[in-house]
Amino acid sequence: MSDIIQLLPDHVANQIAAGEVVQRPASVVKELLENAIDANATEIKLIIKDAGKTLVQVIDNGKGMSVTDARLSFERHATSKIKAAEDLFQLNTKGFRGEALASIAAIAHVELKTKQATDDLGTTIVIEGSEVKSQEVSVTPTGTSVGVKNLFFNIPARRNFLKSDTVELRHITDEFHRVALAHPNIAFSFYHNGSDLFNVPQENYRQRVVHIFGSKTNEKLVPVEEETEVLKISGFVGKPEYSKKTKSEQFFFVNQRFIKSPYLNHAIKSAFEGLLKDGYHPSYFLNLTVDPKTIDINIHPTKTEIKFDDEHTLYAILRSAVKHSLGQFNIAPVLDFEHQSSLNTPYDYRDKKASTPAIEVDRSFNPFAEDFGGSKPKTTSHNTGFKSAPTASWESLYVGLESKGNNSETDYSQVTFESESKNESIFNDSSIETKKTTFQLQQKYIVSTLKSGMLVIDQNRAHQRILYENFLKHITIKEATSQQLLFPLQLHFTPNETKIIDDLKNDLEHTGFVFSELSEKEIVITGVPVGVPESEVSIILEQLISDVENDVPDTNFSAADLLAKSMAKSLAIKNGQSLNSTEQEHMVNSLFACKEPNVSPTNRPTFITMAVDDIEKKFM
Repeated sequence: MSDIIQLLPDHVANQIAAGEVVQRPASVVKELLENAIDANATEIKLIIKDAGKTLVQVIDNGKGMSVTDARLSFERHATSKIKAAEDLFQLNTKGFRGEALASIAAIAHVELKTKQATDDLGTTIVIEGSEVKSQEVSVTPTGTSVGVKNLFFNIPARRNFLKSDTVELRHITDEFHRVALAHPNIAFSFYHNGSDLFNVPQENYRQRVVHIFGSKTNEKLVPVEEETEVLKISGFVGKPEYSKKTKSEQFFFVNQRFIKSPYLNHAIKSAFEGLLKDGYHPSYFLNLTVDPKTIDINIHPTKTEIKFDDEHTLYAILRSAVKHSLGQFNIAPVLDFEHQSSLNTPYDYRDKKASTPAIEVDRSFNPFAEDFGGSKPKTTSHNTGFKSAPTASWESLYVGLESKGNNSETDYSQVTFESESKNESIFNDSSIETKKTTFQLQQKYIVSTLKSGMLVIDQNRAHQRILYENFLKHITIKEATSQQLLFPLQLHFTPNETKIIDDLKNDLEHTGFVFSELSEKEIVITGVPVGVPESEVSIILEQLISDVENDVPDTNFSAADLLAKSMAKSLAIKNGQSLNSTEQEHMVNSLFACKEPNVSPTNRPTFITMAVDDIEKKFM
């Protein structure tokens, strides 16, 4: 029997590695930016075309590579970061496994230009699908430029899994934010299809956060500083009143590397306990510095998840540091045990003894003494400061009661009692009797009768279906009714969130919103759909942004449909809201007037029916 195990060719092994390293264009952006940072660059330029599908280019002014290093960098497991297995626990750089460039070169057209400061000429290498097409000497500035063209050109199946340009660009922007926030000492610029998206200079950490997330972010930040033997914490958390429904402003950096940690995220949420509304998440931009020996960053292909040696200690320190900052800056109520000088005893009373208070009582006071015809009460020499009002004889209150004791029935017959007010019906015809056909169960379900049994409706899902079809109708026919606001409503969002609202502006206007200004600095709304309270506008837009970020409409997906779903979810009545009989009947009639009354916009059942036979079986 012949042998069946064989070694894979290098180009096949590289494509398999690329499946772990490169999921989408954003993965290429992450790897190239981290390589530029490891090259000690102070200026990094990112150029994107067609959301990275056509071109991803990173240009840096780092130390560059020699001719041999440039050629060797595209080999598998070729790295300058580690030489022994022990070095894996002393890592202070980004990339270290040596698979990034080899994996990218296996599935794209790559052009590398690099030159060291000590060399007069640089090197240009062109690789297509792991095959070196050319390597020659060239004139290029100091540093490295890596251009990745036609991603997944030799794997069309992988290319078909890519989303629309809007989705892919958003993923690239997220990766750019993570790298730029971790390194405020490096200047970054980001271009897409020739337009300038971001241009941030070298600055401090607070300025970097404000540059990326908008000028209004500055007033939301609360500084967090703590240094212990185990952990050093620096950065900012957002004030509770500026919390969001999305997790788009949550950043952990461990040794200048972005990570995701649900465990540490729970520490932040517990520090904000009692300060956030339900469904809202805190914002934080925190840098954690720990000993590289106490973490393992090689447990995930993208290195966004790491393993800590002592998670419980980090949890306690992080929670306490954030809670202390919230209290120190008067964000949360705290007990202040520090000595206050205003509570000191004045000098004049320092040696003065406290006097015993004296209580003076008029022992001769008689409340039943007569003011006329009788003797006046004796007064003492003590002045109490109170004067008693003259009172009539108390015996006069009972005069005449004895004579009326026998005919008490006739006396009480003349007494009239105040009756409760009755709400008269708006109909004069007394023959009309209102018959209650529905009732509410647990302030969540509407129960109604059928010929065959019983109908139970989920009021929240039913109202979502009703609003969804109404909004979708208004967007389609473009004839929505708007109510003008007395004072314009000014809202502030991050540049990325403003871009989402700008993309949906036309559909929002068709539902009834009126925008007088829409820029990166602020959004001014002068009109809202009929029935939408002004206080709900910001909540609706935040929910819309959250839905778009979590389920971005693709090219074959209707943005109007997503908008109608999001607004219906925000404005639908919630479970726990009490409805009167008229509202219940209106809900039932409106639901069954819909085109698809059986399911909610998220394809969940809106009602169930129980036949009489099913009910009778319960009693058998």
